[in-house]
Amino acid sequence: MGFRVSEIAAALDAAAYGDTGLSVERAAEPADAGAGDLALAMTPNYASGLSNGKARVALLWEGADWESFGLAAAITVQRPRFAMAGLTALMDSGPSVAPGIHPTAVIDGTAEIGLGAAIGPLVVIGAGVRIGAQARIASHSSIEESARIGSHALLHAGVRIGRGVQIGDRFIAQSGAVIGSDGFSFVTPEKSRVETVRETMGSIEDAGDEQRWSRIHSLGSVVIGDDVEIGASTCIDAGTIKSTRIGDRTKIDNQVHIAHNCEIGRDCLIAGQVGMAGSARIGNNVVFAGKVGVADNTFVGDGVIAGGATMIMSNAPAGRVLLGSPAMKMDAHVAIYKALRRLPRLAAKVSELQKAVSKFDPRD
Repeated sequence: MGFRVSEIAAALDAAAYGDTGLSVERAAEPADAGAGDLALAMTPNYASGLSNGKARVALLWEGADWESFGLAAAITVQRPRFAMAGLTALMDSGPSVAPGIHPTAVIDGTAEIGLGAAIGPLVVIGAGVRIGAQARIASHSSIEESARIGSHALLHAGVRIGRGVQIGDRFIAQSGAVIGSDGFSFVTPEKSRVETVRETMGSIEDAGDEQRWSRIHSLGSVVIGDDVEIGASTCIDAGTIKSTRIGDRTKIDNQVHIAHNCEIGRDCLIAGQVGMAGSARIGNNVVFAGKVGVADNTFVGDGVIAGGATMIMSNAPAGRVLLGSPAMKMDAHVAIYKALRRLPRLAAKVSELQKAVSKFDPRD
């Protein structure tokens, strides 16, 4: 099935020119686009590629002279990257999950499956589970007892939803995501060496003493709001007593770990390999780049942005831009990094001065 130029323009709330009845099959880079493709040349930098391709229709920047490129039709947009969100949403149908319930799915008799839901092959759904209308559950996924998933959710293949997990509407989980796994929480009968180090911030005695770890089980669960997306192989642990929480519209990338009792606010963006230790609290509109770490029981205020590999070890006030390990204001980190690069030259100068001083004779 193709997409008419007029249909694409309407979806993007954009202007269309030329033969708007033309259809395209897919989006393509300008130089690689065929006659049935939509060439993406949304900035002048990409326009040169149009002459190397065969596209008749292109997505261009606002004000572009579309006719000069020999096109039959064009769509112009104000904000190219935002237009990409609308275009890809229009063209992406998601994984193919046949309507209804596949005969190999195992569904407990007490589960409730919403109207129009699609349940794929070898899916397992436990007792008391509720699946919302129009939800799509791809193959080999499992949903444990008493979990709830809202309407229009999409679980890609192999997603694991733990017992009692509560998820809102329009949820998306990529393959291999695990939501509601047991938290990593252990304790020893006597004070552990870890507790001693936390108190003394120094060395420990009797380092060879045997200590046996006992699990603190997770009796809580995970509560996730509406329009949340979870990446592939991301793990969100259940709370110990209260639930781990993820706010509305928060987007979480692949291979992220969110430990037990964490709370993440609304509209956050969490990139790959971020790790949050237990009971960390994250405000609204927070952005973490890849490999950011957050220490346990740490609070990060609204609107904080942390650059790649930042290690947040103490509370961060709202609106702060952080970088480095340990985290500090980005401008301070950049200044320190520049100074660090100058250290070899500084050390050489100090060595020269030491030699000069050692040779200095006050009698001269």
